[in-house]
Amino acid sequence: MRIRPATRAELPVLQDIERAAGAPFRDLGMPEIADDEPPALDVLERYRRAGRCWVAAGDRDRPAGYLVAEPVDGALHIEQVSVHPRAARRGVGRTLLVHAADRARAEGLTALTLTTFTEVPWNAPYYARLGFRPLPETDLTPGLREIRTRESAHGLDRRPRVCMRQPL
Repeated sequence: MRIRPATRAELPVLQDIERAAGAPFRDLGMPEIADDEPPALDVLERYRRAGRCWVAAGDRDRPAGYLVAEPVDGALHIEQVSVHPRAARRGVGRTLLVHAADRARAEGLTALTLTTFTEVPWNAPYYARLGFRPLPETDLTPGLREIRTRESAHGLDRRPRVCMRQPL
């Protein structure tokens, strides 16, 4: 698996990965998450142009997973990391997160942050195994509070969520 910047032509493929990665949520009784549309092409393009959209490329250099992130209050906030189910359980997500951490360190950022579902096995429990720790609501930075407000407005708070942080 090779981590590299996404190309503009690959952005629709990233949307396909997101849809496929969302399908298992249906089995957990979370059809609203499974049916949620992936980031729009213009949103993915904004991350790509900023140099913050990376793919894990496998066979024939095709993306098997992707990660988009942006700096928020001195940390690199992982907005989305998705792996196609065909590539699951092979370290693709972990490799993308390691790459993001390396990039964050190079930019002088002090941590990775993300928001995730607490009761989904491949969400909060997975990130905890990788060294992320839950942030109490009282410790959220202004930028993270804004992200949580947007998520709540989008309906993501119907299920328990948490903000997590991994110091670098």
